[in-house]
Amino acid sequence: EVQLVESGGTLVQPGGSLTLSCKVSGFIVSNSWMWWVRQAPGKGLEWVATIQSAPAGTDYADSVKGRFHISTDRPKNTLFLQMRSLNVEDTAVYYCVRPFFRTPPPLNVTRNLGTWGQGTQVTVSS
Repeated sequence: EVQLVESGGTLVQPGGSLTLSCKVSGFIVSNSWMWWVRQAPGKGLEWVATIQSAPAGTDYADSVKGRFHISTDRPKNTLFLQMRSLNVEDTAVYYCVRPFFRTPPPLNVTRNLGTWGQGTQVTVSS
């Protein structure tokens, strides 16, 4: 059974850093395409980052490029999102997603595109 469990969300001050984790089971994360997607209060789903295998690569939304880093740890079978220079606009529930198809996310991400974790809350506030 495919399962994704996020952790690491918390309250952080503007300018701070945080690393989110997504422990997966039922598949090998480093052989997979994975997304991080977030949902800010009162807003829709926003794609944040992709990590892909075969060929390997990463991609980021313009809003986080240069500040966020997506990676995997093969022995731990875990996906990570390292975030720095956080600002209040980064406040959201963050989800890790295993898309059903090895493709970049569409402009409008919807929940029927893959398997989702339960999400972890990141709040950026002073």
